[in-house]
Amino acid sequence: MSAAVKYTLGRIGLFVVVLAAIWLVELNPFIKLMVALIFSAALSFFLLRPWREEMAEEMAAAAERRRAEKDRLRSALAGEDDAGTDSEERGGDAPKS
Repeated sequence: MSAAVKYTLGRIGLFVVVLAAIWLVELNPFIKLMVALIFSAALSFFLLRPWREEMAEEMAAAAERRRAEKDRLRSALAGEDDAGTDSEERGGDAPKS
């Protein structure tokens, strides 16, 4: 399971637990929801830290892969990569300098 899914489910679960804990308090239901949202956000900052850090690492790795692929495609379009040597190895008609 990806870290983003674990973290999201953890946040939702924490919200439900906090909401269930304060449901019996005599308050407006909208106020109960807002209090549960605020408390669950504060608790998730401390309780879900490992999952949040894991998700951040996955997102950073994905961004780096996209950046590397973008750079590779840019250089291929500009004719600056090893595309000529790859086609020569395959027996293609790459121009020889």
